[in-house]
Amino acid sequence: MAARTKTTAKPRPAYRCTECGNQLPKWVGRCPECNAWGTVEEYGAVPIRMTAAGPVSAPAKPIGQVDGQVATARTTGVPELDRVLGGGIVPGAVVLLAGEPGVGKSTLLLDVAAKAASAQHRTLYVTGEESAGQVRLRADRINALSDHLYLAAESDLGAVLGHIEAVNPGLLILDSVQTIASAELDGAPGGPAQVREVAGSLIRASKERGMATLLVGHVTKDGQIAGPRLLEHLVDVVLSFEGDRHARLRIIRGVKNRYGATDEVGCFELHDEGIEGLVDPSGLFLTRRDKPVPGTCLTVTLEGRRPLVAEVQALMVDSQIPSPRRTTSGLESPRIAMILAVVERHGGVKLGKQDIYTATVGGVKLTEPSADLAIALAVASSSSDTPLPSNLVAIGEVGLAGEVRRVTGVQRRLAEAHRLGFTHALVPPDPGKVPPGMKVVEVADIGEALRAIPGRRRAARPKADAGHGVAPPGGNGTAGQGRSAARSATAPAVAAYPDELMAGWEPVDSDELV
Repeated sequence: MAARTKTTAKPRPAYRCTECGNQLPKWVGRCPECNAWGTVEEYGAVPIRMTAAGPVSAPAKPIGQVDGQVATARTTGVPELDRVLGGGIVPGAVVLLAGEPGVGKSTLLLDVAAKAASAQHRTLYVTGEESAGQVRLRADRINALSDHLYLAAESDLGAVLGHIEAVNPGLLILDSVQTIASAELDGAPGGPAQVREVAGSLIRASKERGMATLLVGHVTKDGQIAGPRLLEHLVDVVLSFEGDRHARLRIIRGVKNRYGATDEVGCFELHDEGIEGLVDPSGLFLTRRDKPVPGTCLTVTLEGRRPLVAEVQALMVDSQIPSPRRTTSGLESPRIAMILAVVERHGGVKLGKQDIYTATVGGVKLTEPSADLAIALAVASSSSDTPLPSNLVAIGEVGLAGEVRRVTGVQRRLAEAHRLGFTHALVPPDPGKVPPGMKVVEVADIGEALRAIPGRRRAARPKADAGHGVAPPGGNGTAGQGRSAARSATAPAVAAYPDELMAGWEPVDSDELV
C-alpha cells in the first residue's frame, strides 16, 4: 500500500491597498474599502495565522457578582450634555461628537473640559487642529480655565499616548480624531486606516485605565461622519451636533448610546462669550409682538422627548413671474408643496398666482408632520390677511385627503403649551387628557380647521351674478372666489369657539372662509 503524501498548496500572491491598507485576495481596479482607483498592489502571500489560547486579564464570574458601581455616570458639569448622555459620562466610555465646521464643537468641549476638571479627575485636552496658544485664547474668552485642565497640541498617536501616561487623566478630549496619525502606518491623517488605528488605540487605553474619552469627528458634505463606518461601531456613544451657523441655537442629538436612550436632545445657545445650555429654549423660536399679525401660527414640536413651542410664518404676495416662487426656510420643501396642494384642493384657498414664502423663527428645523396644521393655518391666515389669536397653538398632521391625523405625544405637547401660557389649541380628534384650564378644539379635516379661524369683519365683497356665475371683481385671492352661492351659504363662518378666545374678534363673512 502506497504511503500518503501531504501536499501543501503553493502560496498565493496577495494584494493590498496603498491608501487604506485593505488586504485583498486578488487584484481589483478600485479598492472596495476606500473606493480609491489604482491603489491595489501585489505585496506577497496571504499569511495563515492561528491564534493560540493565552492568559486572561480577569477570570469570568457570574454576572450577579460583577460590580456595577464602576460604570456609574459622572457629571460633565454641563447639564444639557448630561441629559443626552443619560445622566453623565461613564468612566471608560468613548464618545464621538460629530458636526459641521464652525458649529461650536471645540467651544463646547473646551467648556466641558474646564468644568469637569478636578483634583481627583484631571482633564487632558489634546488638539491636533490648533496651536496651544489659540486654544488658550478661546479659553480666556469663554472663561474655561482650570488648574487641573492640561493642554497639549499633538498630531502623532504615540505622543498622545505619552501624554496620557504622564498626566493620567480621568477625561481625555481629542480634537479631532481625523488629525491624529500613527507613524506605524502609511497614509495621510484622516484616512480610513489611520482613523481605525487611532480610534482603536484610544479605546484600548480608555478601557484599561477607566478614562472617559471625547472624540471630535468631522462630517462629509452629506452630513455623514467622515472615515470608516467601523468608527461608529467601535465607540460607545455617537452624538450629532447640529445648528445653523447664522442662528444662535445648537442641538445635540444622540445617534447611538450604550448607556442611555437616544431620544433625548440638548439645546445650547452660542454667543460671543461662549456656549450656554438652554433649560427652556422655546423663547428662541417665538417672536414677541404687541398684537398678532397675519401669516403666523404656533405649534409644539417634539425634539426627542422634549416638547418645544415653535412659530411658523407664511407670506403670500402677487407673483410677477409666470411661475410663482415657493421658498422655504427651516421647513422641508416637499412637505410644504404637499400642504399647499391640500390647502388649495380641500380648503378652497386659491394659491396658483401667489408667491409663497414659509419659514420658522430662531433657526429651528421642523421635520415632523405635527407642524402641518400650523403651516396650513399660517398660509390661510396670510391669504385672507386674518391674524390668528396669540394664545392659540395648532398641532396635527394633514393628510392628502384633507384629514387631520393624530400625532405622538399630544398630551405632552399640550402640557408644554399650557406651561408657557397658551390657553387654546386646535388638535386632531381624541387628544386624550387635556391640562386643566386649557380649551381644546378638535378638528377632523382641514376645512373645519380653516372655518375655525376667527377674524375681524371686513367690508363685504360684491356678490357674483347668480345668472352668469361671474366671479366678483378685485378681492385678495382668498378662499370663496368662484364658489357656488349654495355652498357659500351652507358653509359656517366660524366653528364653535370658546368665548375667551373670541373676545375682541368678530366672525368673517361666510364667503371669506371656506
